[in-house]
Amino acid sequence: MNVQKSFADGAERRTGALYLVATPIGNLEDMTWRAVRTLREADVIAAEDTRQTRKLLSHFQISGQLVSYHEHNKESSGKELVRRMMDGQQVALVSDAGVPAVSDPGYELVQAAIEAGIPVVPVPGANAALSALIVSGLPTDAFLYAGFLPRRGQEAAKQLARWRQVPCTLVFYEAPHRLERTLELMLEVLGDRRIALARELTKKHEEIARGRIRECLEWIRNQPPRGEYCIVVEGGGEADDAEPAGQWWHGLDVREHVERYERQGHSRKDAMKLAAKDRGVSKRDIYRELV
Repeated sequence: MNVQKSFADGAERRTGALYLVATPIGNLEDMTWRAVRTLREADVIAAEDTRQTRKLLSHFQISGQLVSYHEHNKESSGKELVRRMMDGQQVALVSDAGVPAVSDPGYELVQAAIEAGIPVVPVPGANAALSALIVSGLPTDAFLYAGFLPRRGQEAAKQLARWRQVPCTLVFYEAPHRLERTLELMLEVLGDRRIALARELTKKHEEIARGRIRECLEWIRNQPPRGEYCIVVEGGGEADDAEPAGQWWHGLDVREHVERYERQGHSRKDAMKLAAKDRGVSKRDIYRELV
């Protein structure tokens, strides 16, 4: 068991500390006074992209040692950062934007610090997922943050299928060049649910599109998406009752119907069984159509 006293005085603390410092997701006015002070007082600032962070530090006139900590050097850099904290230094971790350790390797540094008995202190601030959630118009009493879906369609479909019945709002991140394909996959697996697409949050061109998945698909096809997106999706339960799962396959022939299930990660045998159930026919009838 580990009990942390984040603000123990110098006599009690034998190590430095790891500060997880949130940075703006677009609008520099969202930088908190506490974040500025923490970065100024830190012995070292660990950043996902030092070039990006250097611009931020320059804007707020923050000087200090800046080192890189990212997916490709996390093992070696992480060990060095832990060593420095064990020697009593204060380390501030930042990501390119928003809260560190969310959808980036920061959580591994957090684990290493905890294992070494080093206090880990949050310095909260702007967060894209929560910002998108609260403006979505969808329920906020319970939600699941899912981050980025796997790039391979079959793996992404498996993830979505796992969350189909989850009775809470789902929040995803997605790159603009994959947005259309992701929405198509969500329509296939989850049905035509209510969603919100949020981009450029806190920036001059902030935009939130709300509607059903089909409507939003049509909208983005008429104007190519730009910038990183947050996708907020209605949870299971009422959404599934509103549109029975069987409706999505109308217009597909038997082969397309079976192949769609296979792309979602089902075996050929199970895909045929599911297609037969959708169509109200026997599995043998499906087999005959395919040979």
